[in-house]
Amino acid sequence: QVQLVESGGGSVQAGGSLRLSCAASGYAHGTYCMYMVWFRQAPGMEREGVAVLKRDGSTTYAESVTGRFTISKDNAKNTLYLQMNSLKSDDTAMYYCAASFSFWGLRVDGYEYWGQGTQVTVSP
Repeated sequence: QVQLVESGGGSVQAGGSLRLSCAASGYAHGTYCMYMVWFRQAPGMEREGVAVLKRDGSTTYAESVTGRFTISKDNAKNTLYLQMNSLKSDDTAMYYCAASFSFWGLRVDGYEYWGQGTQVTVSP
């Protein structure tokens, strides 16, 4: 069973930066073998895809974060990252990492492995 644990969330002023991490365990070379994605969910809102990283290293971003967020991974550390710059109040949400052996893009459906989330709060 694959386990995902997010970290790096916190409170930051608008315009600031945060770097989220998602450590994968329970499967050797998980970040190399699986498609990995960051989702977020604000109170009262639907969970939305933020960024996805394919096994070949290519990426896809939601329009709302393009140019500000960067998804990356370190296969040796079996860890996924989300670098968030120029943060806005609208970025406030619980951020989740997820993984799958199949590609689902930014769709919530299909990702079988999920972390518990890390809270990001951006104040104006």
